Amino acid sequence: MSIYSNNQQQIAEYLSREDKVTLSRWTDWRWQLKHSITRVETFEKLLGIELEVMERRKISLTLKKFPLSMTPYYLSLIDRSDFRNDPVFRQAFPDPQELEIDKCDMVDPLAEDQDSPAPGITHRYPDRVLFHVSNVCAMYCRHCTRKRKVGDIDSIPDRNQILAGLDYIRKTLEIRDVLLSGGDPLMLNDAYLDWILTELRQIEHVQVVRIGSRMPVVLPYRVTDELVEMLKKHQPLWLNTHFNHPCEITSSSRVALKKLADAGIPLGNQSVLLAGVNDCPRIIKSLVHKLVENRVRPYYLYQCDLSEGLSHFRTPVGKGVEIMESLIGHTSGFSVPTYVIDAPGGGGKIPLMPNYLISLSTNKVVLRNYEGVITTYREPDSYKQKFCDRKCEGCNLKLKLEDGEEADATGIEMLLDDCDETISLTPAENQRLERRDEC
Repeated sequence: MSIYSNNQQQIAEYLSREDKVTLSRWTDWRWQLKHSITRVETFEKLLGIELEVMERRKISLTLKKFPLSMTPYYLSLIDRSDFRNDPVFRQAFPDPQELEIDKCDMVDPLAEDQDSPAPGITHRYPDRVLFHVSNVCAMYCRHCTRKRKVGDIDSIPDRNQILAGLDYIRKTLEIRDVLLSGGDPLMLNDAYLDWILTELRQIEHVQVVRIGSRMPVVLPYRVTDELVEMLKKHQPLWLNTHFNHPCEITSSSRVALKKLADAGIPLGNQSVLLAGVNDCPRIIKSLVHKLVENRVRPYYLYQCDLSEGLSHFRTPVGKGVEIMESLIGHTSGFSVPTYVIDAPGGGGKIPLMPNYLISLSTNKVVLRNYEGVITTYREPDSYKQKFCDRKCEGCNLKLKLEDGEEADATGIEMLLDDCDETISLTPAENQRLERRDEC
């Protein structure tokens, strides 16, 4: 991006109180954070709107419980001509409905605090943990499942808490996958994040590290060349981001995603189904198409959690199933996310899919496809499974669970192999070589 829009320039100049703000200043992620919008008055001025007095009072009450913070970049994406219906506005600006707490709403709906055996650790699944390394975000999403922690500067993990979490991972040998989350891990400076990743990489049983970040969406300038070079040192490393609407994919976010993908970091996306934001098959289909175009695999489509104050965002589960019906068979398989409910009480993610199995018997399965075509699949007449007595230590089945071994090259293949230094093949009992041995 060689220039930025007039809208962005006006925002930058107002926030900096300068007559002219250069592109380099606007694209400095630290400048963006320093000038985050945290006051309704600032938001009104930048957007050129004026809220009614009663509405402003209700919003002020909302902010006492759920604060506001938005990067100038993300604010610049809002359509001023129809801001109330804008998907960016709805995700970023406080709504008095957030103070309407339903009976089913919970402070910690996923029981993350209860499933925390060590500081910053949520250990729910057998072989993986969530590691909370930051409670700070570049923007406070109004639909956040961890609203209980938003803006709580007293609970930001310090180095001792991080060390305690690392110690738990070190001692728990079944952990093979660690997801760094928060807050946003990319709010940490490069050196500190580098230290955490280095410590994790030194734990032998940790095979994979993932980072969950919304930076490519709300502050793509955070994805600097220096950050990417640091992350490249810690492969295999995965990154999941959080685009909810096609309008969030801008030229700047595309650049950030390209840097990460070109560095060999696999990218995934986790969207949340939100009423009034993306609860439309056409919106989700456009979103997943734009994601895969930018080498981001749609990973999950979440049903909105039962956190406090999110009832106005929640859709019926049937809306999510309807959206999945519009995707499966109608677009590439790798463009289709898994629709899940993160079970209240800490039960974990439960996938929800349209029902394609109509019925089954001993010999046949009756199925339907995305078009409504009903078909049958014939079961095998004779299927004999190898007997398993569940005594794994004495198992004689050919499981071959270890990494495959590449066979050594022989013959002409060996001579053609650039990795092999052999220059000739000599038959056994060669008389010339035997004479050499006699000398």
